[in-house]
Amino acid sequence: MTEKNLNQDSTKKDTEDPVRKVTKYLLFVTVFILTWYIIADRHAPWSDQARLQTYVTPIVPQVSGRITDVLVKQNQVVEAGEVLFRIDVSDYELAVENAEAALEMAGQEIGAGMASVVTAQAQLVVAETNVEHVKAQSARVFEMERKNVLSHSDGDKARAAIKASKAQVVSAKANLDKAKQALGKEGNENPRIRSAIASLKKAQLDLSRTVIVAPAQGGITNLQVDTGYFATAGVPAMTFIEANNAWIQVNLRENNLAHLAVGNRVEIALDVNPGKIYQGKINSIGFAVDTNSTSAVGGLTSVESKTGWLRDAQRFPVMITFDDDSSRPFRRLGGQADVQIYTGDNWFVNAMGWLWIRALSILSYVY
Repeated sequence: MTEKNLNQDSTKKDTEDPVRKVTKYLLFVTVFILTWYIIADRHAPWSDQARLQTYVTPIVPQVSGRITDVLVKQNQVVEAGEVLFRIDVSDYELAVENAEAALEMAGQEIGAGMASVVTAQAQLVVAETNVEHVKAQSARVFEMERKNVLSHSDGDKARAAIKASKAQVVSAKANLDKAKQALGKEGNENPRIRSAIASLKKAQLDLSRTVIVAPAQGGITNLQVDTGYFATAGVPAMTFIEANNAWIQVNLRENNLAHLAVGNRVEIALDVNPGKIYQGKINSIGFAVDTNSTSAVGGLTSVESKTGWLRDAQRFPVMITFDDDSSRPFRRLGGQADVQIYTGDNWFVNAMGWLWIRALSILSYVY
């Protein structure tokens, strides 16, 4: 074979079968992506099964009454302590006045009870003094009776007088104890005073509860009341969504959890703000999920039957918090997100994850 033919064969091999060449490249790319996916799935897991969570608080009045003012609107942002609505104060102001009057009356009753104690004490002193006087008089009668100057009947009368005077002392002591018990303890320790003060505090507390304020910074939704509506204690009037405390709940497959640890760095792409990456960290890793569907007591457990060669992967919740407040304006309860977690210092895996989360953030412009 000539040199010319050899060159022609070589050129032909380089140019022939482009499908085979593309297939080789695709196979290489596929193997590369599969290898990266398997490694990244354990060392730098990514997931789009993530939603923003925050605290949801029903705004529930603690007293009943007609609403006189509603100072917020649907989906309004409010600050901590801002007044949301007011309830008619008429009945509660009257209750405070009645409680104040009851406290004053209790004080007057205590004064009257103190006077009764003083009177009973004086009566006891009189009775005790009378006993000493009767004993002195009777001693002379007994002496004259012994000398037969007076008859025995006079002596019996003297002895009866002593018993009667002692009985008066016992009665006076009983009246004094009764007056003290009716009076109770002195000052604010007195039961009637304490009861009156407690009633006044309750009335004042109910009056303060006619003004309902925002518990923190956040937003108002599900507003269901307006001026003139009769608010019932314990029945929600609106819903408060807290803005200060928000986190991402991402549901990861079990094989994503092996290398996760609290404090791992996380990058977050919020669908509400495409093209922007926020920094966060793992706050907690769920260690239990409910896998059974159980009916009411007395029933049987319902088991879902699934077919197929591969079972569905079990997912566990992982909580992620934001590292700064730059995402605060975009935190909406239930908002979707993509998260990229970095569990180690592998530069290649981390670099691929870094590119991937940014690509997804840009793609969220169109979906």
